[in-house]
Amino acid sequence: MSVKISVNGKPMDVAPGLTVDALLTLLHVKREYTAVAVNREVTRKTDYGTVTLSEGDKVEIVRPMGGG
Repeated sequence: MSVKISVNGKPMDVAPGLTVDALLTLLHVKREYTAVAVNREVTRKTDYGTVTLSEGDKVEIVRPMGGG
């Protein structure tokens, strides 16, 4: 059984009960300088391990880009 979520606009099937922290690990995303919002609500880094993803959740993972 899996849960359907959206990550940066792309559909993704994940295991039930997956946390934000586990999602970042699954996607090989470094936590440094990364912001995550679940359903348009910013998730604090201290909560990554306790916020679980549910069917239909929309996750946005944002990293700053350098440039000038």
